[in-house]
Amino acid sequence: MKLSDNKNGLLSGIRILDLADENASFCSKLLADMGASVIKVERPGGDPSRRLGPFLKSSSQPERSLFFEYNNSNKRGITLDIEQSAGREIFLRLIRKTDILVVTSYPGYMEDLDLGFDALSKINPGLIMVSVTGFGKKGPRSRYKSCDLVACAFGGAMHVSGSPSCAPVKPFGEQSYYAASLFSAVAVLLALRSRAQSGKGQEIDISLQEAVTSTLDHVMVRYFFDQIIPKRQGNLHWDNSFCILACKDGYILLTLFQQWETLIGLLDNENMADDLVEERWYDEAYRQEHLDHVIEVLQRWTMTHTKSELFELGQLMHFPWAPIQSPAEVLKSPQLQARGFFMEMDHHGGDMAVKYPGMPYKFSNTPFHQRKRAPLIGEDNLSVYQRELGLSDDQIERLSSLDVI
Repeated sequence: MKLSDNKNGLLSGIRILDLADENASFCSKLLADMGASVIKVERPGGDPSRRLGPFLKSSSQPERSLFFEYNNSNKRGITLDIEQSAGREIFLRLIRKTDILVVTSYPGYMEDLDLGFDALSKINPGLIMVSVTGFGKKGPRSRYKSCDLVACAFGGAMHVSGSPSCAPVKPFGEQSYYAASLFSAVAVLLALRSRAQSGKGQEIDISLQEAVTSTLDHVMVRYFFDQIIPKRQGNLHWDNSFCILACKDGYILLTLFQQWETLIGLLDNENMADDLVEERWYDEAYRQEHLDHVIEVLQRWTMTHTKSELFELGQLMHFPWAPIQSPAEVLKSPQLQARGFFMEMDHHGGDMAVKYPGMPYKFSNTPFHQRKRAPLIGEDNLSVYQRELGLSDDQIERLSSLDVI
């Protein structure tokens, strides 16, 4: 299916210019998946995020980045240097036809080029501009450099991640980028709804630090109300209600105190309950005070079972137990396979099909189609500049020779 064929998408007819790097390219990907027409704008030579791994077949070429491929699928791609006057003129022509602009440049960069929101909204009053930066566009640290590591540290996530006996660790992956992108996508949808009522666009200011802090659920709430600073608890849930324990073939997430009598009955049937059958252990406060012993007994029991056995047993008992699955096991999940979650897409050149996660939501009346792999560098220059802006072959050749496009 061609990119232009998605006329029944939820955001069909919405046009997006994506100037985002790894900080927010996932935002415009989500909107593209919903049917918006997204044009990825890169500097001539390609966006630096193309140098982020992992890479297809371990080749670090800019068009082999699987990170870039996933976060930019369903988009068209052009090259444009907006720091040159000719590039800015073209950019302004594109803005006139744009509903949403996504940028991740440092605060003041677009304004220095006379391309800030105030200037752009005079050309297009309905424009919605999303700015994703490390610390937001205002405040004493607005110009500070940031990345996922910095955002997780300043946002508070690292303080509660890891083992209590070790230094703080960064959560796996680029969590701040995805959190900020999700908040950005939601904000865009709300801004579109507001525009439908008022006819006016607006600027959306997203901070990586704030995105991280907003996802800390109990951490900030406990501090606000109880003045408790949560500590790192390793494989324990923050309130000790869950724990990750080793099995014969991996790990299982178990409840520690839910339906205590039933849990101890399971262990006792296998003569592995130790002293937990004694009446003193029926007092939850006592169990909390002697949590290490409870975990020690449960650990001996779980080591006699596979994680699949314990998962099925937990389901029979209506316990929210879950096996800790590797990526290979997730890929083979019969549940995800039945729902068609993973999708295959031909990489450029057709030399290999790569599997990617699909959309984590399904609409009854709007089927989703993975329509297009991520664009090659400048792949859609001709279709955008020639067919949509009406530039001639000579003009395009001249702009290319000047490294404008």
